[in-house]
Amino acid sequence: MTTDHDTLLALVDSRMRRGISRETPAARIEQSPGIVRQSGPESVWNGIVWSDLDPTGADAVIAEQVRHYAGLGQDFEWTVYGHDRPADLGERLTAAGFTPEEPETLMVAELGDLTRRMADTAEPAGIELREVTDEAGVAQVVAVHEEAFGTDGTRLGRRILAQLTESPDTLKVHLAIAHHEGREVPVCASRMELYPGTGFAGLWGGGTLAAWRGRGVYRALVAHRARIAAGLGYEYLRVDASDQSRPILERLGFAVLTTMTPYQYEHRARG
Repeated sequence: MTTDHDTLLALVDSRMRRGISRETPAARIEQSPGIVRQSGPESVWNGIVWSDLDPTGADAVIAEQVRHYAGLGQDFEWTVYGHDRPADLGERLTAAGFTPEEPETLMVAELGDLTRRMADTAEPAGIELREVTDEAGVAQVVAVHEEAFGTDGTRLGRRILAQLTESPDTLKVHLAIAHHEGREVPVCASRMELYPGTGFAGLWGGGTLAAWRGRGVYRALVAHRARIAAGLGYEYLRVDASDQSRPILERLGFAVLTTMTPYQYEHRARG
């Protein structure tokens, strides 16, 4: 294994973007020149996972993707990485009607090194880490997500439930439960995607309720998921980090590889 920046970034591109596997049996991975996308019903993530476009034909390819997802009646996302071509891809997407979201930072850690660094990390006093496997647990995950991030989690809940039902070996979902004043209070929700054959697992979510931040809950969930992934034989852990989680992850030894900006296209909002 290696921690070389360029090699790690190339591994992400080849294994997790160009070589991505479908999320559930309902999803389709489709490849065309310069594009890899996932398509399917609302229960799966619809969007462009990899692109490498020539500037002269980029606008036509963008328009074709819009038509493709319009034909499915699905909103979709185009995730632009900092090294994707052309360099002005984000501006072209905005001109085509996409809406950019807050940039994130792609970070990767070697699991062997990470688990050694976090060997002594345990959940804070009064916190229990609990795996989610059923609809009631997913509802709690959605509620925490909505309060922590201030966004609607309805579609996320459908995706989680579909994946747990159809491809349970590719997803681990956890709640941090606080035992507080005689009650059980979900205070943080997290997911770990497992990508068989790639060597990578991915951390998602991790939103913690405001009153419980700064207590080590997020760190404990990172350590917990890292141990699970290492035990399953994965080599690397990736995170699309927000500005809030990036400093924590850097202290744990995650390497910064590049930026990522999701661009959303909403057909329904256009009537």
